[in-house]
Amino acid sequence: MKKILLVEDDPNLGMLLQDYLQLKGKFDIVLCVDGEEGLRAFNKHTFDLCILDVMMPKKDGFALGKEIRKMNESVPIIFATAKAMMEDKASAYDLGGDDYITKPFRIEELLLRINALLKRVSSSKETKTAEPVQSQFQIGNYTFDYTTQLIQHNGQQQKLSTKEAELLQLLCLKQNAVLTREEALLSIWHDDNYFNGRSMDVFLSKLRKYLREDPKVEILNVHGKGYKLLVN
Repeated sequence: MKKILLVEDDPNLGMLLQDYLQLKGKFDIVLCVDGEEGLRAFNKHTFDLCILDVMMPKKDGFALGKEIRKMNESVPIIFATAKAMMEDKASAYDLGGDDYITKPFRIEELLLRINALLKRVSSSKETKTAEPVQSQFQIGNYTFDYTTQLIQHNGQQQKLSTKEAELLQLLCLKQNAVLTREEALLSIWHDDNYFNGRSMDVFLSKLRKYLREDPKVEILNVHGKGYKLLVN
């Protein structure tokens, strides 16, 4: 049975979501009422997915998500909030969130998103174990090890998140050729919807920052097609 961390400060909504997801989704739900309690629960248990309300006392959902990402780079995170501002969506993905749902939402929709994320994670693990793929790359003056998720340059190391590493690996495998946007989204997120596209844009911005010390290395936008890792 999959274990899910649900952090929601509205007790009525929290209990409703807990009961529904346990009954309909057959999940083991650990319900917490604020960010600090959620962090303690995450340290105590191993979770397959986290659902974090953004507006909470003591520690908000974004702060909690950041703490969780420091400890676990791959557990799927869904942020839930009453705010519909684009800045919040950008913050959610910038912190390594995998999905974003705006209140009020239908519980059925949340269940669909949970199942989709868990399916993607399972599919990604199966693909990685089935096909050995090149993991060591030279990118100009940088070396990139996909297995350890490390970029090294002039004795300095940069640790990548799982999705950053997956995206950079795809770009490296297509070095100096076009990686289509659809190919990247389907390979990493298994869905080329708008929100996953926004998430990928955030990761691309981070990769550009990590590689900026070598002027011969660029990640270019190819209009209407995708991206190109250009190494001169």
